[in-house]
Formats: sequence, structure tokens, C-alpha cells
Amino acid sequence: MDPNTFPRDLVEAQTAWYDAYWQLASASPANGTATYRRRLQELSRIIAGHPYWQTPAGTPAARMALKELARIQVRP
Repeated sequence: MDPNTFPRDLVEAQTAWYDAYWQLASASPANGTATYRRRLQELSRIIAGHPYWQTPAGTPAARMALKELARIQVRP
């Protein structure tokens, strides 16, 4: 799927989701992880509720392509 077909704000939200996920994964429980978990929940709501998914292009395959695109941008 062409990365230019995704709205920029959706790609940014998915990229931020992966960044927050990896920060949570590497965080020390002693330093607290609630902030990262709240951020992941917030970003998950933004991504899942994005109007793009209501268009004909918003297929399950598009969801996977978005995830792959964002993951590569965060960790090539």
C-alpha cells in the first residue's frame, strides 16, 4: 500500500503509538509505567476512531500496512 494514501495525522499517531510502546517496554517498573500506559490508550483511541477507517480504503489490510509503515519509521 502506498504510504501517501494514509492521512498524515493517522501515520503520526501510529508512529507515536510504537514509540510509546517501546518506551513502556524498556521502562523500569520502579520509575512508574502509568504515564506510558495512558499514552498508549489515548493513541489507541485516536487511531481506532480516525475517520479514515470509515472510508472504502479503511480495510483490515490497510490497518496492517499502517502498522508496518509506522513500525519501520520508529525502528528501521
